[in-house]
Amino acid sequence: MPSAPRHALAAVLFTLCGTAHAAQIAEVRIDGLDEAMTENVRLALSLEDARGKRVSDARLDYLLRVAEDETREALEPFGYYSPEIAIAESGGGAALAEDATVSVVITVRAGEPVRIRSAQVAMLGDAEDDRYLKEEIDAFTPRVGDVLDHAKYEQSKAFITRRLAERGYFDADFAARKVEVTRAENAADIDLRWDSGDRYAMGEIVFEQAPETIIRDSVLRKFVYWDEGDYYHQGRLDRLRKSLGGLDYFSRIDIQTQPENAVDGRVPVTVRLTPAKRSIYSVGASFGTDSGFGVSLGLERRYLNSRGHKALAQLHYAQKRKTLTLQHRIPAFAWRDGWYTTSVQAYDEQTDYIDTRRYEAVFSRNGQFNRELNLVASVHALQERWAYAIDDRLRPVKLYRQSTYFYPSIVAEYIKADDRIQPRNGFGGTATLRGGLEGVGSDANFAQLHVRGSWFKGLGERSRLIVRGEAGSTFTDALVEIPPTLRFYAGGDRSVRGYEYREIGPRIVGVSGRDDFALGARNVVTTSVEYEQYLNDAWGFAAFVDAGSAFDDTFDRLRKGVGLGLRWKSPIGPLRVDIGHGLDDPDASFTLHINLGADL
Repeated sequence: MPSAPRHALAAVLFTLCGTAHAAQIAEVRIDGLDEAMTENVRLALSLEDARGKRVSDARLDYLLRVAEDETREALEPFGYYSPEIAIAESGGGAALAEDATVSVVITVRAGEPVRIRSAQVAMLGDAEDDRYLKEEIDAFTPRVGDVLDHAKYEQSKAFITRRLAERGYFDADFAARKVEVTRAENAADIDLRWDSGDRYAMGEIVFEQAPETIIRDSVLRKFVYWDEGDYYHQGRLDRLRKSLGGLDYFSRIDIQTQPENAVDGRVPVTVRLTPAKRSIYSVGASFGTDSGFGVSLGLERRYLNSRGHKALAQLHYAQKRKTLTLQHRIPAFAWRDGWYTTSVQAYDEQTDYIDTRRYEAVFSRNGQFNRELNLVASVHALQERWAYAIDDRLRPVKLYRQSTYFYPSIVAEYIKADDRIQPRNGFGGTATLRGGLEGVGSDANFAQLHVRGSWFKGLGERSRLIVRGEAGSTFTDALVEIPPTLRFYAGGDRSVRGYEYREIGPRIVGVSGRDDFALGARNVVTTSVEYEQYLNDAWGFAAFVDAGSAFDDTFDRLRKGVGLGLRWKSPIGPLRVDIGHGLDDPDASFTLHINLGADL
């Protein structure tokens, strides 16, 4: 609405009000814009701040007068500099008495946007030849022909400024920083140039531990994989922080760079470390339908000595299942961040399913090959004695078998995801290869390959698709000599839901003629497709279809299960409660599966 009629309307309102002192602004409506522009205009309007309040006639006239300019300025960040704006207001009663209300409607036609006509975006100084900064200059947006989006422009500018600091150009500043808009031609010209100055180098690095020194410097310096005088890059310090955090020696890690104290272009670095609590004690209780009631006790020593050795002792003692684990770890940083680990475990189980006793010693070396891939090479010494629990009337004396195996193993763990706790997009998987030779510490020749994978795809703001798969095979001519620990099973959580743990596969047939207990199989294949939908930031539900089988020489029929689940993003990780039902037996019961922890 033109300004003169609007002012006339305000005068008429004033006359009608007579002695009225104020009117209430009941509504401010903005028409003709998308959601983002509407919100920005609303935030800019003084009228919006006064909505719901009583204002004087003079104040109302002022708010109506400035609304057009405020709307126009709020559209400029989106590239619209010549909008058509009409403002209309209406009273809420027959006469504008003291309790009168006013509604305001702002109608906008954004018109043609301003587009980039020319763009000079360049780097001067040492960074002119930096290929990574060249790539980022080339990717600067908005480009020629694009709408002048101020948010994109500022984001791109801030990103390159930040990258200059990350790559050691601490003296960088703008040589030119100008955007000229020609409204008549709906055109904008960008002149944006940085003068990077000289690139700094990595200087002396100093480790400070307080209130006490727990780890010798020689251990920590193994993570400093660059030499003093190498070019500065923030990524090197980020990698150092991650490596130090992975040690779990320290509760706080503070890395400070001091470019203002640089000598000959070398930036000194101080790493301040606060030791974590040395010992971690854990106590827990458990109950399982197979194992009975049990208690768990644990002691972890984060650091045994100044060389950074670690120790762990865990005992799980249940009525029918007992496990004792002892572990010792030594830092192994010469090749990749990792550990030399020696562990021994004693395991005893006497359930309705099996009577077994197992002793295993493992020596391993793991290393972070790159950001996504972790490798674990190990050597295992395994001795296991077992007997399956068959009805005593069929076999009055249990027939025990005993096997000894000495074999190497290599495990590749790959994760590339936006979040390891609950990823929306990404992939994670493991591949395990192991094998032993008869006469070289093993009772039989065998080789085994086992592969697992999980793929996550976000489908909406609060939904995702999860596809999982598993395949494993054992190559041996003496399957009967392979102990239960080295066999494959299917059924249960993260396998085929709708079936009990290890329910699928070859089984022992009792005297009653029914299947009793799983034997373990030579091969396994499982797959799962799951859809999750969250209703808010914490609670959601899932629907899934699983299928798979564990089998020996010939592929057994595929077992299928379906179900629904409840999801909760708890403070300690996602909680999954699933109810599944097998589709292969008309008398199959429902199964309950509960899982707490990270998806990857």
